[in-house]
Amino acid sequence: MTDALQLKGCGTVGNQPGLHSTDSHPTYFQLQRHLRLLIDQYLSNDHLLDRLQDLPLQFTNPQPRPWQPIDWHAIERQQIVGIDPDVFLAILVGAIDTEAPIRQYTQTSRQYLETLHPQLARFVGGTIAADGTLLEPGLWEKEERQHTPALLKIYTQLAGEKPTPTPHEARSYQPSDNPRLDLYRHGLHRVATEYGATCLYLWLMAHTTGALRSVLEELTQDEVNHMTKFWGFGIWAYPETSPLHLCRTLLQTTKGTPTYNRDRSSLIGTLHRMTGVLHWQAWSWTNRVTFAFTCTYTLKHLLGWSNRLTTEYLDGLFGEKREE
Repeated sequence: MTDALQLKGCGTVGNQPGLHSTDSHPTYFQLQRHLRLLIDQYLSNDHLLDRLQDLPLQFTNPQPRPWQPIDWHAIERQQIVGIDPDVFLAILVGAIDTEAPIRQYTQTSRQYLETLHPQLARFVGGTIAADGTLLEPGLWEKEERQHTPALLKIYTQLAGEKPTPTPHEARSYQPSDNPRLDLYRHGLHRVATEYGATCLYLWLMAHTTGALRSVLEELTQDEVNHMTKFWGFGIWAYPETSPLHLCRTLLQTTKGTPTYNRDRSSLIGTLHRMTGVLHWQAWSWTNRVTFAFTCTYTLKHLLGWSNRLTTEYLDGLFGEKREE
């Protein structure tokens, strides 16, 4: 499949019909319908399988996904649809703060992966010298590090000034005497953050038009790509995972107060932090409900797709697992 993502009966993802700048106050049902179309296209089974099948190829010959050309000067406030522009800008600042420490994210993930899965460790964290010096960034970092500059350009173009970001410290590497469980918990958190970013950028796509939408489309494609790869690889690496096991692990990682702590793995704590940095309290009820719909409908697609990933299929992609 090409980067344009040809989908049966739908043409290319980048050219799908959407809201127009004249629809400055779309109804909930208009937004829900548009979001449904976006999610059906970007998270189709065919596309998710294509992105997962790409991972072994990137292990041997890593090639960053090229972005389509963007006319940055064509971005304007009138291209924001269905969100108060000031709220939209506040969301951008929160996204910038979250995306910025990509080097910290990649190196933490590499540390959890390097013993158990060195190929994926190189994919996310690159090549490291014996003294710990980074020789070359991983493909994940090369693709993700485009996001913060893109979001900064959007903000500057819309607001007429550069934002004042608040530095965010990524969660540090916290090993225990069970590296496989450490990786499982870290992997859950990594998939959850990629899923959250996918939902956010899909939702923002549904609220934008023109050049502004084009940038968000590139961000969305990156996040779907990375989320799919981590999700599928995780199912291969942890075939014993069940809903009960998942819930038990989540409960173990959410003990204590629901606040963010960079030295403690907590999905609830991360969610608590994100509602603050994305200024959730300023969102309209329509914004909140349509975002909740985005998250649930996206998850429905992902669960349906992952249920099709058999052991035989995954072993064919990544090889049979050795005994731990």
